[in-house]
Amino acid sequence: MLRYLTSGESHGKCVLTILDGMPAGLKIKESLINDELCRRMAGYGRGKRMKIESDKVEMLSGLRRSVTIGSPIAMMVKNIDQSIDKMPVCLSPRPGHADLTGALKYDLKDIRSVLERASARETAARVAVGALAKILLSEFDIRITSHVIMIGTILSKQAGLSFSQILTVSERSPVRCADPSTSRLMCKEIDRAIKEGDTLGGVFEIIVEGVPPGLGSYVQWDRRMDANLARAIMSIPAIKGMGIGLGFEAARRRGSMVHDEIFYDKSKGFFRKTNNAGGIEGGMTTGETIIIQADMKPISTLAKPLASVNIKTKKPAKAAVERSDVCAVPAAGVIGEAVSAIEIANAMIEKFGGDSVTEMKRNFKGYLEQVRKF
Repeated sequence: MLRYLTSGESHGKCVLTILDGMPAGLKIKESLINDELCRRMAGYGRGKRMKIESDKVEMLSGLRRSVTIGSPIAMMVKNIDQSIDKMPVCLSPRPGHADLTGALKYDLKDIRSVLERASARETAARVAVGALAKILLSEFDIRITSHVIMIGTILSKQAGLSFSQILTVSERSPVRCADPSTSRLMCKEIDRAIKEGDTLGGVFEIIVEGVPPGLGSYVQWDRRMDANLARAIMSIPAIKGMGIGLGFEAARRRGSMVHDEIFYDKSKGFFRKTNNAGGIEGGMTTGETIIIQADMKPISTLAKPLASVNIKTKKPAKAAVERSDVCAVPAAGVIGEAVSAIEIANAMIEKFGGDSVTEMKRNFKGYLEQVRKF
């Protein structure tokens, strides 16, 4: 089973992670991890911090000659800005952030000690872990991408595009949107928010192609694939909701318009003509493409700050203004890819055995043959 911990503060020396459970025999290219870290830093509306940092991973353990050996993998991403001990005391919590509740919980008189760890900077470590998970999944021809479908009130119109089209077009967009005309409108909406000292949220979609049927399980609550994906997505800072397939739209339709009818053909076995379930039924993958949508609230730090209270004097004050983004929805999609890849890779290891990639491939091949003959 894959498990990992992250460590580090936003303006500390680095962010660290230790990943346990990765099978032996997986060839790792650091450049692929760095590419994912670079994607996380990109996106129209990102703040000045992204111009300061230049995230690159340093592999500390778990590899020999760039190949996993089955032992825990330690990775480090150094911070260029390591000014945590020189930064001023922060006393005015930001509405929408962990600031106030974190200070109350840990009895911290300086909110700086909360926001440095609660910062989304921590997700650099998760993207590094997700990159390793993606490398493992690629060995089984499983691909994953994300794209932005809404920023503020601007909704994209990319229906009917294939996985490859979405991947190609969205990666060229400054907001990672697969509809070029909508992409331009999204950038204009971000520009308006910048002028008004405000921030924007939005919606991104994650697509996972090539997943076999049967990952996850219905027999226990904590083995359900949809539940584990939901936990992972909701753990990303500022994510307030998620759906799979039709998501909340399914609640507004009748069953006859929701459930994917089942068909059979000798050449391809069981299949569906629709995918309203988003590739998951009964807590298990169906073999169809997994489709996840996640809602991100606007960033909590506003250039024109909201009302707050000084935690020391208890008098009214304006919320703290930290170096921050105006819109981070494109980056959140990349983080969503990472945490989804980790959960799916974990389910693959659980299903097919995980001591070595060779063992996994052997078991995977046998399982697909079993499914074909069913």
